[in-house]
Amino acid sequence: MIIRYLDFVERLEFDIIQRQDEGIDVSGEKSRVKVILDNVDPHYPEKFQQEAKDLMLELSLKPVPEELIINEPNDLEGIKRVRISESVAINPKPSIGKEAIYDATLGGWLGRAAGCLLGKPIERYHRTIIREMLDSNDSWPLENYFTEVGMPADLLEKYPWKRRGGFESLRENIECMPEDDDLNYPMINLSIMESSGVDFTSEDVALTWLKKLPVYEVFTAERVAYHNLLNGVSPPDSGQYLNPYREWIGAQIRADLWGYVCPGNPEKAAEFAWRDARVTHTRTGIYGEMFFAAVIANAFVEKDIRKLILLGLKQVPPESRFANAIKLVLDIQMKDVQWEDIVDQLYKAFGHYHWVHTINNAALTVSALLYSGGDYEETICNAVMGGWDTDCNGATVGSIVGVLNGAKSLPGKWVKPLNNQIRSSLSGFDKSTFSDLAQRTVAVSLDMVDSNIFSSLSEADDY
Repeated sequence: MIIRYLDFVERLEFDIIQRQDEGIDVSGEKSRVKVILDNVDPHYPEKFQQEAKDLMLELSLKPVPEELIINEPNDLEGIKRVRISESVAINPKPSIGKEAIYDATLGGWLGRAAGCLLGKPIERYHRTIIREMLDSNDSWPLENYFTEVGMPADLLEKYPWKRRGGFESLRENIECMPEDDDLNYPMINLSIMESSGVDFTSEDVALTWLKKLPVYEVFTAERVAYHNLLNGVSPPDSGQYLNPYREWIGAQIRADLWGYVCPGNPEKAAEFAWRDARVTHTRTGIYGEMFFAAVIANAFVEKDIRKLILLGLKQVPPESRFANAIKLVLDIQMKDVQWEDIVDQLYKAFGHYHWVHTINNAALTVSALLYSGGDYEETICNAVMGGWDTDCNGATVGSIVGVLNGAKSLPGKWVKPLNNQIRSSLSGFDKSTFSDLAQRTVAVSLDMVDSNIFSSLSEADDY
């Protein structure tokens, strides 16, 4: 049986692209790859598995450019050596009060869920398809959850909603937050913090996955790493061995909890993100998680979005491909420009990446944050209208702006349909409430800062 993302022929196709992007010379192997891809018989998918695996093993032995090793280290000490961040105290006491931290944390959870839910039905569709669908029932520009009311039947047949939870994410069908990996990850990371504490290791992350997270609820790099873990390959090799998705978005969407538990401490948030990311990713994939964890941690104490982005950049190597992509976004003129014009520039610069790669989606996410100026609705809608990984990008910007604004300021149109509940196949988390998740998250922050400081927080059922 061939399992998606573990298929060696599929992996080989993306591995050749990945190694090219890393600056590795694969010209001699391209013709061999083409022969395999051109001759695969869909009725006998097992036929070229061993040959594809052998070629991937050969590719893994090719030397990595020295420039990449210097500018894009995988190890934490190497990252610290090259980045421009000033050292900060471990777990400094936040400068905001306990109620504000709770409100911001709940805002992050709710904001993430609503943004994810908005992008969920049309994940994987190109922005032109999203525009066509929204134009068909006069819903462009986007300003509410998707609805199929008024959409022509032939269009719905041509572009069906996402198979996993897409129908349940339509405006007329929402009962709660349906299961999604973008929400499973912050929940499992909360579990890791609760069970292992601030000294958790990458091995703790791996073991928690194997105990709590069903393998079919992880994708791309995570599924390969999961398979590697089951075969006894430990971190960081679990994220590197025959893993062509190692710079895709999977780690980036796991950043949030690390930011939530480190209010005002971006360096610690980035370190936690690194411990997590190295289980499944390398270089760009790791930096995406570190960057957004730092941005979220800073969002508790810094409200200027451009400053947030610059502070996040201090946690990643400044000459990395990831950092250069974000710096390109920072140079885009966004005043008095239409959002679609911004997205056109992003597609021109980053359109060659796969739709679930880290770099293009990070660039779109940062652009939506900068362009929308902290307005929750405008930010999540712009991120989703931009295409690529719509639910992931909606979730990430929703989380950041949710922390910035706090739960009390989030529009009821977006958070009330969630009914304060989330579904999950993650062991111990099905039918959790967002208010409880926020309480538990703040309790972890408490353990890191000052014992019992938040013990008087009350349940917030009205969000």
